[in-house]
Amino acid sequence: MKLVDIKEITGTIQLKSGLHIGAGDTEMRIGGTDNPVVKHPHTNEPYIPGSSLKGKTRSLLELSSGLMGRTGGAPLGIKDYKKLDGVDKATCKAILSLFGASGADADEKNEIGVTRLSFADAPLSENWKEKALAGHLAFTEVKSENSINRITGTARDPRFTERVPAETEFSFSISLKVLQGDEGLEDLLFKGLKLLEQDALGGSGSRGYGKIKFSFDQPEIQEKFDNASPLA
Repeated sequence: MKLVDIKEITGTIQLKSGLHIGAGDTEMRIGGTDNPVVKHPHTNEPYIPGSSLKGKTRSLLELSSGLMGRTGGAPLGIKDYKKLDGVDKATCKAILSLFGASGADADEKNEIGVTRLSFADAPLSENWKEKALAGHLAFTEVKSENSINRITGTARDPRFTERVPAETEFSFSISLKVLQGDEGLEDLLFKGLKLLEQDALGGSGSRGYGKIKFSFDQPEIQEKFDNASPLA
């Protein structure tokens, strides 16, 4: 098992609709929202955690593989890999090679190797931040939502959710280790990112939140992404 390259894939994520990735705050502040977004503790600027990008990309690839039903909703692991054969086994190995497996589920024969992918946290794009500051644009917005009584037609149970507005741009960076013998893993990554673009990131995707668009700095990477067939 030999490392032959480390590829840095960089670009911009543009929000096509409001994005909510929760901060997990348990403390309610006077005048605050019910559900704030995650922000950098020093700058108070919103960002997209790398764990959110990695987790959603992986779950969509596992869903598209047809293997999710075998795990009861848990991420694929080495134990699942050992039970499979044929195309399913190869697909499982590729996903585990990209995203890794639990340390408690160690691969004694080292058939999978090290985790190939590393997703960095995605901060606000410097170009977009300059534009926002010059135009006095807010980094977040508060959206009011409520339930509707089906009989009376009146609103009830109001709640206030903070989200990052549409058109906001973030800078992302993905590191991909390439080992000798790796084939098709980069294509699988682009397939997962294309699925994410077609689905939604963060919470409330079924209500229109979290639609995003990837743009890549490297033209050759952009071409590979554009030609990716997510459900092939």
